[in-house]
Parts: sequence; structure tokens; C-alpha cells
Amino acid sequence: MRHTLRQLEVFLAVARSESVSGAARALAMSQSAASAALLDLERQFDVQLFDRRGRRLHLNELGRAIRARAENVLEHARELEGALERRTEAGPLRVGATLTIGNYIAPALLARFIRQHPEAVPPALVIANTTEIARQVADFRLDVGLVEGEVEQADLELSPWREDQMVVFCAPGHPFARRRALEDEDLRTASWIVRERGSGTRQAFDRAMRGLLPQLRIALTLEQTEAIKSAVEQGLGVSCLSRIALEPAFKGGRLCPCRVPHRDFRRQFFFLLHKEKRRGEALTRWLDLCTSN
Repeated sequence: MRHTLRQLEVFLAVARSESVSGAARALAMSQSAASAALLDLERQFDVQLFDRRGRRLHLNELGRAIRARAENVLEHARELEGALERRTEAGPLRVGATLTIGNYIAPALLARFIRQHPEAVPPALVIANTTEIARQVADFRLDVGLVEGEVEQADLELSPWREDQMVVFCAPGHPFARRRALEDEDLRTASWIVRERGSGTRQAFDRAMRGLLPQLRIALTLEQTEAIKSAVEQGLGVSCLSRIALEPAFKGGRLCPCRVPHRDFRRQFFFLLHKEKRRGEALTRWLDLCTSN
């Protein structure tokens, strides 16, 4: 074999950090050693894997073509190492989740996974909006994403997971709390508190309000579900979030659901995977656990 696992590690680390110095820090090695490993890999096959743009190194066409294969080779190697060291067959899993899923669904799934596979290295959970989760899945920093928004990216595969329901809500003292149903004119006059663009929740809200969006009054844009709930509770406006995130506040009387029967607030949660990602034992077990609910 003309390449080493260390060379592949350096290649992938440079691809992620876009610099040799960043790769060296990530791998706890000297910059000169990282540079030598990458140079040796390219010289052995008489190829160039990166284009230099200023101080950054960007994968060229060949580098992008072999990246997924290199990721899979290293994943196989890590699983073999784990088996030799009598650790778990299901290696460490890197799960990404958007905010609603990450805060209200994923923790219970992680707990079940750990109970069912006590020998496994506990999964790592990253919580961010849909755009960021998609970026990290595409960059092989995450093994799988659990997302609320739709993603259109050639190298990513989006598959349906479970359904969700969005709900318009307000504070108990808001005039909407006494209305049996809201019409479009009510929605136009409201002060709205919404999630940021790039989030699945914002995507679903915009879709539900199609034809009405330019007329809505957006009072606040916040990146956290709990911050939006608190702002609505303080009477700063109305909002629309997943029922999963709102149910405890509805039961406690801190917030009130609003009926908007002529608008469709249903949406889908998705699994997001890289098309070239090998589905190892840990990932397969995770997907099976998620779909068994």
C-alpha cells in the first residue's frame, strides 16, 4: 500500500480546516510533520489535491472525488481498532440535530441508545439550524443530521423521518387568546416573532404563510426557541413553533394556541446523510432506533 492512514488523516484534516496549520492542531502534530505527510501523499501518486487561494487550501476536483472514499477508509480503520481494543463494535457516532429536534426529541433518543448499547461510546450531539447541520454533514463532520427543513444539495440525501405540527401561539393576555379562529387579516395585523432564515422552523412558517409573507409585520427575529417563547409570554408579539416545544407551556397556561384552520402548518422531519457515507454498525443502529418510535 502506497499511502498510510496518517496521510489520509492529514488530507482530511486539511480539507476540513482549509489549512495545514489547522490540520496540525486538530491532529496534535507539528505543522512541518503535517505538511510532509500531505506532500508525501501527493508525490507518491504524482497528483495535486488542493488549490491555494490566498492563505487557504481548497479541495480541487480530484480532492473532492476521493474525499468520501478516504473518510470511509478511516472509518473502517477506527472500527477495526475498536474491535482490537475490545471496545464497542458500534463506534462513536456524531449526530446533528436542528433546534426543535435537538432540544425536545434527541435527548430521549440518545438515552435510549445508551441504554440499549451500554458498551458503545456515547454519541456526540451537535445542535444548530438546518443550514449549519447540512454544512457539517456535507463536510463529514457529522454522521447523520436530524433536520426540520428541506435541503437541496447534490451530495446529500434527505429522507422522511416523522411528521410534526406547527402552531401559532400567543400570551394569555393577547387579544388572539380569546378568538375562536384567526383569519388572514388577523395575521397581517399581528407583530410576529420568528426564527432566523436558514432554520427549518422559519422555512415551514414561510411556506404556511405563502401569499401573505410580504404583508406580515416581523417584530423580532431570534435564533432560540426558548427566547421566542419567552418574548411571546412577555407580550411582545405572536409566533409559530412546533407543538412539541409548546405543549408544556400550553398545559401550564403560560401560552395559548391559536387556531388558523385555513393555513397548513404540517411539516416533515428528515434524516440527512451524505450520499457517499458508509452506514456502519453504529449509524445503522441509530437509524433503526429513530424509526422504531
